[in-house]
Formats: sequence, structure tokens, C-alpha cells
Amino acid sequence: MTKKYRQGAVGALLDIYENVISDLKKLIAGIPDSALTTLIDPTTTDENCKSLQAILSHVVHSGFGYATSIHNLGRHKIDRPPKIFHTAIEKYTADLTRIFTFTENVFKEIKDHELEQADNSLKIKSNWGQLYDIEQMTEHAIVHILRHTRQIERLQAQIIK
Repeated sequence: MTKKYRQGAVGALLDIYENVISDLKKLIAGIPDSALTTLIDPTTTDENCKSLQAILSHVVHSGFGYATSIHNLGRHKIDRPPKIFHTAIEKYTADLTRIFTFTENVFKEIKDHELEQADNSLKIKSNWGQLYDIEQMTEHAIVHILRHTRQIERLQAQIIK
């Protein structure tokens, strides 16, 4: 079967984002639900890293945050969904699919020439104070998934007992 690629720069970003989300879904598919709430790092001060449940809830919440920030860039004003803690891996898998579908819908309104902006007034101010254009915010979303995928890969032996 031949893989279909989306067109243009927007298409490339969406293809890559879909791929990293798919890889994360494959990684967590084999993890038992009972492992979600296992404390994996009792010494961390980062509440988003204490358990697999915390990590995945953070990933989902952030994913909706990135897409919502892009969506709200001068066009709309919506709130991202609240952070939810699930007790089943399949719920996180469904949420990851919803993130991508939402992001894909946001990008239906974005043209390739809108991705990069030199003018700071046309950029997104992140919750942590950094300014990003649409392309940078999307690249950040992609790398965020990659970083937490790596984290879960490293913790797999500890998570699955």
C-alpha cells in the first residue's frame, strides 16, 4: 500500500504530527491499565511526571493547548479542554486521536504562507512566555510528543511489571 502524503508545508507538518502521535499510541497499547497510576518517579517535583497517567494527561492537555493557541491566533477564542486523568489506556489512545483530528481541523484554515511570521505581533505567546509562529508552535507540539515517547520508552521496564 502506498502512503499518501498531504500537500505543502502544512501537509508536511500534519503528516509528521500524525506519525509521532501514531508511534506514541503504538507504544502505550501494550501497557496494562493497572500500570497507569503506578508511581514511577516519587522524587520529582514535576506533577506531570509522577505516573504514566500524569504523563499522558499532560501530553493530551498540552496537545489541545498547542492547537487551541493556533486556532485562537487572531481568529477565534475558545478554551482548550480541561486536563482529564483516565484509568484506561484506550481512553488516552482515543484522546490522542482527538488531538490530531482537532489539529487537522484547525489547519484547514491555515495556508502555507501563514506558517512563518517575523512580526512578533502575529505570533503566539505561549503559557511559558515564549513567542512562536504557527510553524514553531507545531514543531514544538511534535517534539513534545517525541520527548514524552522517549520518556515512556525509558520507563517501560518500570511501568510494565
